[in-house]
Amino acid sequence: MIVSKDELRKRLRSQRKYLQPVLGGRAGLKLVDHAVSHIDCKQGLIVAGYWPIGSEMDPRPLMLALHDKGACLALPVVKAVGEPLAFRAFDFDDALAPGIMGTPEPTTSKPLLDPDLLLVPLLGFDRMGLRLGQGGGFYDRTLEAIRAKRKITAIGIAFAAQEVASLPFLAHDQKLDAIVTEQGYIQI
Repeated sequence: MIVSKDELRKRLRSQRKYLQPVLGGRAGLKLVDHAVSHIDCKQGLIVAGYWPIGSEMDPRPLMLALHDKGACLALPVVKAVGEPLAFRAFDFDDALAPGIMGTPEPTTSKPLLDPDLLLVPLLGFDRMGLRLGQGGGFYDRTLEAIRAKRKITAIGIAFAAQEVASLPFLAHDQKLDAIVTEQGYIQI
C-alpha cells in the first residue's frame, strides 16, 4: 500500500511527540558522542543548526560541541514562504525573536552567513538519505540553491525511531549526506 507524504507526516509527527519526553535531553547529548568524530571541524567552519520546536530532536548540544571545537554557528531565517532559508550568526547568549513562521531566529543585527554544514530537522528518514520534513519545502529549496553554487554537507538530526524503510521521492527532494541519532551516525 502506498502512503502519501501527508499521511506519513501525520503518523511520524504523532510518533515523535512520544519520543521527546522519553528520550529528551539524553538523546541530544548522545548526538555529540556519535557525530563529532565524523565532522571535520576546522577553525571557522560555519555550522547552521536550528532551534528545536515541539518534539524535534535537540541539536543544541551538538552545536555547542562544534562551537567549542572552533565552528561558527548560525540559525535559519525564513525570508518568505516559498523561498530558500537565509542564515544569521548565532551565539548561545543571543536573544532570539520570532520570525515570520513563529520560529526563534537571530535578529537582523546579526550578520548573514553561508553555512558549510547544515543540521536538518526532520520527521522521518531512510537509509538512502531521504528525509520527510514538515512539508514547507524550506530545506529542500535551501539545499538545492546552495548545491547549485557550491558543496554543503547536510546532516539530518533525528531520533532512531524516526527511521522508515523507504520514503517517497520527488524530483525536488534533496538528499542528506548523513543522519545522526541517539544510537549512531549513518553515512549515506
